[in-house]
Parts: sequence; structure tokens; C-alpha cells
Amino acid sequence: MIINPEHVPSRTTSIYPDEFQHFVTGRVKKALGNAAGLKKYGVNLVTLEPGSRSALRHWHTRQDEFIYIIAGEATLVTNAGKQILTPGMMVGFPAGEEDGHQLVNNSDQVVVYLEVGDRTSDDEVYYPDDDLIAKAGVNGERIFIKKDGTLYKS
Repeated sequence: MIINPEHVPSRTTSIYPDEFQHFVTGRVKKALGNAAGLKKYGVNLVTLEPGSRSALRHWHTRQDEFIYIIAGEATLVTNAGKQILTPGMMVGFPAGEEDGHQLVNNSDQVVVYLEVGDRTSDDEVYYPDDDLIAKAGVNGERIFIKKDGTLYKS
């Protein structure tokens, strides 16, 4: 199926609890994989405005992730520190590796990248810099808890 990204709806919200929403202001996602009817993995076309972030720094227990930079200059933040990614550069994050990661747009230009991840249903996501853990809930929806096990209110 041929996908024209101009015809794919944009999403500017996230599934994070309300107190974390502001961290991803300026991020726009287009679910290209959904538009193509993909079921086993997702592909998002993501735009980061200057000053915005891809996500809170995180890692997945069961989900692999892959990023391909199309335009702009993104700062990759991992456990090892910061590294600049430019168009044509790629990075992968194997499931289960406790390497918290995120992209930050510290430039004055828009960053555009492809984000690919599998859709493993029992994946958990850990956020080393924040009091947050994501777990699989009922019907595959994510629930968010604090590190002490307290449930975030939605």
C-alpha cells in the first residue's frame, strides 16, 4: 500500500500522565504503519520542533526500537551521554538493554525522523530520570505507575 504522509493524521498528544505531557510539546507523530495496516510493528514519521523531545528518556523490556534521521540535527541522550545525529544516521535500541534514551532538538531547525518499534504486548517501559514505569494493562493499553507501585490517575 502506498502511503502519502500528507494524508496521514498528525498526533501531538502522548499517552503519558498529564504531569509529563509538557515534555513532548512540539513533537508531531504520523502513524505510517497504522496507515499501511501493519499489525506486528509500528512506523512513525516524527517531527520535533526546536526545543522539543521525542519522549522522556526510557528503555523497553521487550520492544526493539530503531530510529532513522531524515532531516535536522537531533541530540541523542543515552546512559553514555549525548551524541549528535544528522540526516542518514541511524540508531537501534534492543529490547531489554537498560540504556535509557531520547532525542532532543537543541537546534533552531526542525528534526524529522522515522521511528520503528515492534508491538510486543507485554512490554514494560522504564524511565530512569522520572518517577514513572509503563506496564501493559487491560486490552493492551498502557498503564502508568510510580516506582513505588502507585497508579497514576488518567
